[in-house]
Amino acid sequence: MKSQPQSLYWHETDSPVGRLLLAGNRGALARVHFQAGPCPLRPPPHWREDAAPFAPALAQLQEYFAGLRRVFQLPLAPRGTAFQLAVWQALCEIGYGESVSYGELARRLGLAAGARAVGLANGANPLPIIVPCHRVIGADGSLTGFGGGLRIKRALLSLEGAACVVDLFSAAAALGRSGAQGG
Repeated sequence: MKSQPQSLYWHETDSPVGRLLLAGNRGALARVHFQAGPCPLRPPPHWREDAAPFAPALAQLQEYFAGLRRVFQLPLAPRGTAFQLAVWQALCEIGYGESVSYGELARRLGLAAGARAVGLANGANPLPIIVPCHRVIGADGSLTGFGGGLRIKRALLSLEGAACVVDLFSAAAALGRSGAQGG
């Protein structure tokens, strides 16, 4: 006998970093998507729009953006490979207001030369903010790729009070200024 697939629900909400789409089932959050980016998520027709399953997530996101929550306590249902799931679990162990490099995260996972693989898994994180992929930065301290865009990554790290340095664009601009001044 074939079991019926569990219903998937979705809900959009405004946040200080733009519109977010939440998706999951009645028991767990499976996805957070930045709708203001170049590829807003269009829920498939079989997903049902309903805010009720997301009440805990919405409340905790509101607390996070108000500076009142540092750790999310939600049932999560991300889908990925065993390696991706291990990386996403490691992301949850990076403390609020902290940042680590891709290489450091790879070392924590026992993969000394795995920074690129960790970066790819980080980029595939379906639960940004909740699973804090924004806390991973370049080895030089630069803000590098983020699905929501660097502006949102900078805003999230700033909200958390992370001691981050400039992003790649600011670094390039600073190098251009110092070269123009005769160094």
